[in-house]
Amino acid sequence: MVSDKQPAGLLDTLKMERVRTILTHTYPYPHEHSRHAVIAVVVGCLFFISSDNIHTLVEKLDNNIKWWSMYGCLFGFFYFFSSPFLVKTIKPSYSNFSRWYIGWILVAAVYHLPSFQSMGVDMRMNLSLFLTIYISSIVFLLVFHIIFYGLWYIGLVSRVAGKRPEILTILQNCAVLSVACCVFYSHCGNRAMLREKLERKNSNNWFSFWNKEERNTWLAKFLRMNELKDQVCSSWFAPVGSASDYPLLSKWVIYGEIACNGSCPGSSDEISPIYSLWATFIGLYIANYVVERSTGWALTHPLSVKEYEKVKKKQMKPDFLDMVPWYSGTSADLFKTVFDLLVSVTVFVGRFDMRMMQAAMSRAEDGNQQRDLLYDHFSEKDDFWFDFMADTGDGGNSSYSVARLLARPFLRTLKDDAEVTLPRGDLLLIGGDLAYPNPSTFTYERRLFVPFEYALQPPPSYKAKQIEVNKLCGDQLKQYDGPQCFIIPGNHDWFDGLQTFMRYICYRSWLGGWLMPQKKSYFALQLPKRWWVFGLDLALHNDIDVYQFKFFTELIMEKVQEDDNVIIITHEPNWLTDWYWSDVTGQNVSHLICDYLKGRCKLRMAGDLHHYLRHSHVKSDGPVHVHHLLVNGCGGAFLHPTHVFDKFSKLDGVTYECKAAYPSVEDSSRIALGNILKFRKKNWQFDFIGGIIYFILVFSMFPQCELNHILQDDSFSGQIRSFLGTVWNGFIYILQHSYVSFVGASVLLISAYSFVPPKLSRKKRLMIGVLHVSAHLAAALILMLLLEIGIEICIRHELLATSGYHTLYQWYRSVESEHFPDPTGLRARIEQWTFGLYPACIKYLMSAFDVPEVMAVSRNNICKNGLESVSRGGAIIYYAAVFLYFWVFSTPVVSLVFGSYLYICINWLHLHFDEAFSSLRIANYKSFTRFHISSDGNLEVFTLAVDKVRNYFM
Repeated sequence: MVSDKQPAGLLDTLKMERVRTILTHTYPYPHEHSRHAVIAVVVGCLFFISSDNIHTLVEKLDNNIKWWSMYGCLFGFFYFFSSPFLVKTIKPSYSNFSRWYIGWILVAAVYHLPSFQSMGVDMRMNLSLFLTIYISSIVFLLVFHIIFYGLWYIGLVSRVAGKRPEILTILQNCAVLSVACCVFYSHCGNRAMLREKLERKNSNNWFSFWNKEERNTWLAKFLRMNELKDQVCSSWFAPVGSASDYPLLSKWVIYGEIACNGSCPGSSDEISPIYSLWATFIGLYIANYVVERSTGWALTHPLSVKEYEKVKKKQMKPDFLDMVPWYSGTSADLFKTVFDLLVSVTVFVGRFDMRMMQAAMSRAEDGNQQRDLLYDHFSEKDDFWFDFMADTGDGGNSSYSVARLLARPFLRTLKDDAEVTLPRGDLLLIGGDLAYPNPSTFTYERRLFVPFEYALQPPPSYKAKQIEVNKLCGDQLKQYDGPQCFIIPGNHDWFDGLQTFMRYICYRSWLGGWLMPQKKSYFALQLPKRWWVFGLDLALHNDIDVYQFKFFTELIMEKVQEDDNVIIITHEPNWLTDWYWSDVTGQNVSHLICDYLKGRCKLRMAGDLHHYLRHSHVKSDGPVHVHHLLVNGCGGAFLHPTHVFDKFSKLDGVTYECKAAYPSVEDSSRIALGNILKFRKKNWQFDFIGGIIYFILVFSMFPQCELNHILQDDSFSGQIRSFLGTVWNGFIYILQHSYVSFVGASVLLISAYSFVPPKLSRKKRLMIGVLHVSAHLAAALILMLLLEIGIEICIRHELLATSGYHTLYQWYRSVESEHFPDPTGLRARIEQWTFGLYPACIKYLMSAFDVPEVMAVSRNNICKNGLESVSRGGAIIYYAAVFLYFWVFSTPVVSLVFGSYLYICINWLHLHFDEAFSSLRIANYKSFTRFHISSDGNLEVFTLAVDKVRNYFM
C-alpha cells in the first residue's frame, strides 16, 4: 500500500498559469450563442414532439411485423457501429468522420421507410428543407464574413476583430439554424395567416398565460398538448407581416402558403414564417458577431471564476498520449513500424550491428574499452537503494503513474503488518522498449521524456535539443548525489538500428530528473557490498555479440570475486519465451552465466512481457546457475497475460517454482474475455480494414436476384432453412465461379495461416486458419443476404426503385412552389447570379441521401438485363452504394468474430498472448521493483504495483 500524499509543486506555489494567461494576451471569443441555440432547438424538439397525441401516433404505426423487424435491425446495426464513438472527443479524425458518416447513412435509410409518413412526419420534406436552408445559410454567412473581413482589412472595423472565424463554428450554427426551421415546419407548417386573423391574435397579450383569468384556460390547453402547440404556432411564431409593409423586401423574401378550402385565388403576400425564423437567427448571429469583434466586448467581460478554473485546469493538464492502437487500420505509425522492422531484420541482423560500432569507437578513442562500459561510483556507498522497470513509453497515463512513484522522495508500504518507508532509489534501471510502436523523435519525446519530466523535472540548465558529448564520469559522478538512470535497449528500440536510442540516451544527460551517465547500449555497474549489475544488449538476435561477450568475460575474470553476487538484466526473458516457443536462444548469455559466473548470478531480470512473474529455484543437489528469475515489464505498456506461462518450471536443468504473479492467473484468464466484449470499443479504427475485407469476400455475390424461396415460405423454420441453404450456395458459388471473392478469401486464408503462431505444426495452423476464415466468410455471406432481403422487401412494397436517380430533388422541386411560393422569382435570380451553382449544389447534396434508391434502381436493372447491360460507371455507382451500407453492417460483426477468435486462442489454446492482450490496451496493473542493499550485504526486494491507473487527461 503506497501513500498518495504529495507536496505542492513549484507551479502551484508561484501560480505560473495566471502569469501565462496575463502575458500571452489571449482574447477568447466563446460563441455562446451556438451552445444556447443548440439547447433551444433541443427543448423545442421535445416540446413539439410531446405536443402530439402519443396514442394517435401509436395507432398510425404499421402493424406489419416486417417493418418492426426492419427498424429493429437497422437501428441495432447503426447503434453497434456508432457505439465506440459515443464517448470519443471530436479530435480523432476517424471518429469524427464516423459520426458524420453514420448520420448521413442512417437518415438516407430512414426517410425511405413508411412508418414516419404514417405518423404524419414527412421525412422527405424535412430532409430537403434542411439541406436547402443549410446550403443557403452557409453561402450567406460566408459572404458576410468575407465582407466583414474586408472591412477589417481596410481599417473600417476595430483591429480586435482581426481573428478569422472558425469554419466549424459557421457549420455548427448553420446546422442548428436549419434543424430549428425544420422542426418548426414539421409542426407548424408554412401557412400564411390572413391579416384580420393575425391582427385579432396579436391584440392578445403574449403573456396572457400569466393573467389570472387565463390561467385555467392555459392549464387546460397544457393538458391538451395539441391545442397548446397550435396556440404557440399561431401566436408566438406568426409571420412578421405582409411583404407590402416592407416595400424594399418585397423581392427578397419567400412567401407563405395560403391555408384555405378548395382553390385559392392568387398568392399570399404574407412573409413565410420559416423565412422569418431563418432571418431572425441569421440576424442574431450577425449582431452577436459584430458586437464581439468590433467593440471588444469579450475583452471587457473576463471569464467567470468557474470558467477560469476550467481554462486553468486545461492549461495545466499533462500533455500525454493515449495508448498505441495496435489494430488501427488508419495509423501511419504502425505501417512505419512494419517497414522499419522489415528493414532492420533484412539489413541490420547479420550485416550491420551498432554494438560492434560502439566497441570499435571505444577502442579508437583511448584504447580503454572499460572506461565507457564500467561504472563503479556506487561501490563505496554503505546503504543503497535502486529501482527496476521496463517497457515504458506506451500510454502517457500508465507511464506517468509509474514514473511519479519512482520520483517520490519516499514511499510507505507494509511489511509483516508493519509500515516500512522506502526511500527513492539512487539508481534507476530501465529494461528496454522505451517508446512504442517504433523509435522516433516524436515517440521518444512524447511517450518517454514527457511523463518522466512531469514526474521529476530536470535541472534548469538542461537543454533538450543539445547533444551531450562530455558526460560526467569518475570523481564527478561520485560527487553527484541525485538519482541516476541506466538503460538497455529493447527490440522496439532496435527497429531503426538503434539510432534514436543512441541520440536520446547515450548523447543526452537527463531523463526527467534522473542523470544518465551511460555512453553505450550495454554496461556494468559495481554496487556496494560486492554486488554487480550487468546490463546486456540482446539487439534483435536475442543474444549478446562477440565484443560484448568479450568485455563481460574479461570483467568477470579480472574484477568479479568468487563471493561476489551478480544481477543480470536483459530485455527479453528467454527462460520464458524459449519454453513457450520451444526454442533455444541466448546461447552466449547462457555460456556467460553457466561457464564464467558459475553460480554467482543470484538474479536475472527482464521486461518485454508486460506483467510480473517471479520464480525461485527448488533446492536440489545439482548446481544452480541462476537463483531467482524476475520479469517485470509493467512500466507503462499494455498488459500481457500470466496464465499462458504458468506451466514454466525448468531452466538449464534446474527446477523453479512460481512465487508471485501479477495479475494473478485467474484474473489474467478473466481479463481475456474482454476480446469478445470490448474488442471493437478498444480498436474502433480496425473498422477501416475489417469492413473492406468483408466487402471483398462477398463482392461477387451482389446482387441476389432470386429471393422468392425465402420470402414466400409459409413457416419461419422453412424461411431459416432456405436462408441457410442460400448462404451455403453462395459459399459454393465463390469457390466455383467467383474471381474477386475467391481471390479475397484465398488471401485471407494465407494471412490467417501466417497469423497463427509457428509453435504449432503446419497441419494445426492450417486447421485453425481455415476455421477462422470460414467464420468470417459465413458472417459476411449472412450479412450480404440480410442486406439483399431488406432491399427486396422495400422494392416489393414500392418504397425503393420507384422513380430513379435524384428522386428527392425532383420531389422537392415539385412541391416547392406549392409550400414556398415565390411570385417575385427570387430563386430564379439566385440561380442566375450563381451561374447555376446554387441549385446544382442542392441537387447533388440531396442525391447523396438517395443512396438506397440508387442501389435499388441499379439492382433492378442488373437483375432484369444482366451485369453486362450496365455501363462501367453504373456498376461503380451500384457497388459503391452497396459498400456504403454493407460497411456499416459488417464492422461490428468482423470485430466480434475476430475478438472471439482471440479469446478462444488465448484461453483454450494459449496462443496469441501478444495479439490477444495488445488489442485490449489495458493501462492498469502497473508496477516496478525497488531493491535495497543493506549494510550487511543482503538484498531486499519490494515490488510496488498500481492496480488502477488514474486518467490524468480528466
